Amino acid sequence: MRTQIRPSTYRQPTMHAASTSAPSAGWITELSYSEDHSGMTQQLLLPLLQQLSTQSRWQLWLTPPQKLNREWLQRSGLPLDKIMQIPLSSQIASVEAMIKALSSGNYSVVLGWIAQDITPDERLRLDKAAAQGQALGLIMRPQLSLRATSRPTNQLKIQSTLYH
Repeated sequence: MRTQIRPSTYRQPTMHAASTSAPSAGWITELSYSEDHSGMTQQLLLPLLQQLSTQSRWQLWLTPPQKLNREWLQRSGLPLDKIMQIPLSSQIASVEAMIKALSSGNYSVVLGWIAQDITPDERLRLDKAAAQGQALGLIMRPQLSLRATSRPTNQLKIQSTLYH
């Protein structure tokens, strides 16, 4: 299981569990996750989303791989009345939608599922939009399955007692 968080800047605002105010500045973070181990991603992400749900602003989910389940949201402690999901059809639309949503100041967090790398220009625009809207932008990036990226495993097993 590989879950990796890559912050875009070294200065991240400190957020305390009791705080209900917006972060002092926005930022963009990438979260690479394994689709085979989505439970670990949820364990990392849910506390942050729960904390951000104490703000008066909305949470925006752009192009999640699946439609959000109301029962799961309620069990997770996330407020149904502060979460918005918008399906988009392309990565370009996702990046542009993230930029617009982040800069609006209407959202505490904008989650965008973007499989490919973004350009340095897109990253800069996302950073500026997050700072302007004082919001957190999460780029959710699925990792390729280890089975697909590693060489084939040899299923032949040789007993070591024969050779030692």
